[in-house]
Amino acid sequence: MGKMMRIDKLLAHMGRGSRSDIRKWAKAGRISVNGKSVKDSGHQVDPEQDVVRLDDEIVLYREYIYVMMNKPQGVISATEDTRERTVLDLLPAALRHFEPFPVGRLDKDTEGLLLISNDGQLAHQLLSPKKHVPKTYFAHVAGEVTAEDGASFAAGVTLDDGYVTAPARLNILGHRTDGEGNVLSDIELTITEGKFHQVKRMFAAVGKKVVYLKRLSMGTLELDPQLKPGQWRECSPEEIERLRSGHNEG
Repeated sequence: MGKMMRIDKLLAHMGRGSRSDIRKWAKAGRISVNGKSVKDSGHQVDPEQDVVRLDDEIVLYREYIYVMMNKPQGVISATEDTRERTVLDLLPAALRHFEPFPVGRLDKDTEGLLLISNDGQLAHQLLSPKKHVPKTYFAHVAGEVTAEDGASFAAGVTLDDGYVTAPARLNILGHRTDGEGNVLSDIELTITEGKFHQVKRMFAAVGKKVVYLKRLSMGTLELDPQLKPGQWRECSPEEIERLRSGHNEG
């Protein structure tokens, strides 16, 4: 037997209505548990075992949501803002009802993987500096990124505030020139920290400038290549389990 819960709390948590609404619906005979009408909105149910119906619809309980988003540029990683559009504005009301939040943040002009959830414990595991959760980014960098830059990142570079970064892994994918003959480098960089503007500041430390940045992965979670900027999907049970099992120690 799982943890017992009042039926009005369960239905309210799932966004079906207010407690007062649910009380009226119960008295009207619109709610059933395991096929039997329940007119007491305080009736205790086991969310994992009991079949709860509102009218003819089965209401499946879940405590947490886990959303993978390909964050677009121009949107901020926040729950609300009076001036800017936020990543939560891209989600439907049915998911916003769970009061999720971005797990970590991406800069306004950065694209890519963003996990949005209401699971505070998992968020702590992923964001805790002690966990050293790897995050991989793809970037276009103005200038020729070299093996020497890779060696500097592997050793740790000094940022503009004097902070020395933890070792990072640089993968140089190639070089090209733009229409004006300027060299651009395509790279992937894996870091295990989350300092403010860290990737941009690391390249600035070696005399380069990031002109495009996209996060590809965070821990075991990899951005679904089918998601276009601004699109999202809920994480699969396997993805959620890998996230939990990969970062619940230490």
